[in-house]
Amino acid sequence: MEQDLLKFVRENIFLIAVALISGGMLVWPLLRRTGGSSVDTLRATMLINQQDAVIVDVREPAELATGKILNAKAVPLSQIETRLKELERFKDKPVIVACATGNRSRSAIAILRRHGFTQLYNLAGGIAAWRQAGLPVEK
Repeated sequence: MEQDLLKFVRENIFLIAVALISGGMLVWPLLRRTGGSSVDTLRATMLINQQDAVIVDVREPAELATGKILNAKAVPLSQIETRLKELERFKDKPVIVACATGNRSRSAIAILRRHGFTQLYNLAGGIAAWRQAGLPVEK
């Protein structure tokens, strides 16, 4: 029985490797989650309009020069821990974190969650998705 199993593994090592890699690719997004839900631009605008959600833009100053979401709080990811006092009053409000494409905002969400923020959302696709949806930005 044990020899049959070893023979099967040897003969099908490529298929087994493909199955393991495919499974890993399916699980990877779940492992990367930081506790914040992703919201698309429609859900984000609903949160802003209905629940007075705050947008925190974590892009760097040079990126912000190209424009940001109206009324967004600009706090670059590199400064978020040192500027937490500016955001503390929003701890119990919905906070939508945005960056260029939605990747850096995950890191920001992890930091904010560690500091007691309770309603965190990642803007899926970031500012690029916001612009593509034709939503307003300010310079």
